[in-house]
Amino acid sequence: MTRSASLPSSATPAAPDPALVAADVARALAEDLGDGDVTAALLPDQADIAYLLCKQDAIIAGRPWFDATHRALDPAVRIDWRVAEGQQVDAGTVLALLQGHSRALVSAERTSLNFLQTLSGTATITARYVAAVAGTGTRILDTRKTLPGLRLAQKYAVRCGGGDNHRFGLYDTVMLKENHIRAAGSLAAAVAAARTMWPQLPLVVEVEDLEQLQQALQAGCERILLDDFPAELRREAVRITAGRIPLEVSGSVGLDGLRAIAQDGVDCISIGGLTKHVQAVDLSLKLGPPPG
Repeated sequence: MTRSASLPSSATPAAPDPALVAADVARALAEDLGDGDVTAALLPDQADIAYLLCKQDAIIAGRPWFDATHRALDPAVRIDWRVAEGQQVDAGTVLALLQGHSRALVSAERTSLNFLQTLSGTATITARYVAAVAGTGTRILDTRKTLPGLRLAQKYAVRCGGGDNHRFGLYDTVMLKENHIRAAGSLAAAVAAARTMWPQLPLVVEVEDLEQLQQALQAGCERILLDDFPAELRREAVRITAGRIPLEVSGSVGLDGLRAIAQDGVDCISIGGLTKHVQAVDLSLKLGPPPG
């Protein structure tokens, strides 16, 4: 990855790596199926149909994981989606029709819904935050506060909801926080060490006051993170920085007051709750044709 002072760009999310999706699905099915679905074994294994219903207004995300789950148990299953990935739907929308073997359909049901409801929940809450700052030029970022083992999936869902991704892990961006700066002896020393060891990686510096902001501006980096700055200091930070380096706001940020933060002129706001406080979307998969 080359260094760049620019922020990530919002765009229709690219399809996730099928190998990574398959690995997620394999782990989840092993967790659920174990030695086999003892209840599904009671059913006649015959051709059947099913429909996928969304019971609340939502942004849909996670189709690749849903599809891969069903195809892992029935490679010949047919899944006809009625909605696109990232599409907003109303409560009561039939999302997809499935044709396959009855045992595979019911065995895959919970795992496929777990993926789709979780990722749709992430996309749905992201879309609310994105809508709250619409027109300000401020972007909504996720964080590393993700469900273990589902980081790539949740970050994909954030993009489906119109948000952008922060670093994916500890390997792709140098991010200097309080502990790193203290251990290095100073902010300038920490920045110098980062530039020497990882010159090809983006560098983000977290600052706790205006003095550290000035030090970060002098040392240089790709983005400055204002950690829990009160409104008056945040506005002063925007004035001092004057667009020279993008500013990110982080720490205890919710929907209330979000637009006011954006209107202060910061470039991005990172929200741990997009992926940490997951409220799953209410979905169901039912055998038989859809009603009506």
